[in-house]
Amino acid sequence: MNSVRVLVAEDEYLVREEIKASLSELGHIVVGEASDGETALNLAKSIKPDAAVLDIKMPGRDGIEVARELVKDGICAAVLLTAYALPEFVQRATEAGVFGFLTKPFDPKALDAALKIAVARFHEFRNLQEEISELEEELATRKLIERAKGLLMKHYNLSEEEAYRLLQKRSMETRKPMKEVAEAVLMALEFLEEPKERAKKKR
Repeated sequence: MNSVRVLVAEDEYLVREEIKASLSELGHIVVGEASDGETALNLAKSIKPDAAVLDIKMPGRDGIEVARELVKDGICAAVLLTAYALPEFVQRATEAGVFGFLTKPFDPKALDAALKIAVARFHEFRNLQEEISELEEELATRKLIERAKGLLMKHYNLSEEEAYRLLQKRSMETRKPMKEVAEAVLMALEFLEEPKERAKKKR
């Protein structure tokens, strides 16, 4: 793996400088630094690093809260540093989707390994999220097409195959995705059905 672009967030100046020096010696690039959680989060959203090395105990939002938002929003991987590996911290870090956890004082080699593993796993996690989003979009499109087919069959006495071919033909003629065509059909036919439904209720 090539060098990692890293944001460092640590409220103690000397420790922050030590982390930065270690990262530089390891061949990584420090692209930003912060001494509190809120600044770290805003900076990460702005500069989009590959990873953030975060101290857990910082003023304002702690490192775990920041890590949770970074991972959830797909901004970057997170590695947490703490002087105390308390079970509570480990559990919260795991729930936040953190892939790297180190105790201070840290071994530079361990930091290097944690960074590389965190970045690799973060990319896997983000790819999985994208696949899930694509599947959800595909399922939503299929449901729309099924509803549109159903209304076409009902209004024009078509078979399922005929209704589908009609949607396909319209999609090719207008050069629009099937989803957009299905949405337009639903809007038009449901609009036509509204007066009929109101008339039924009045009876």
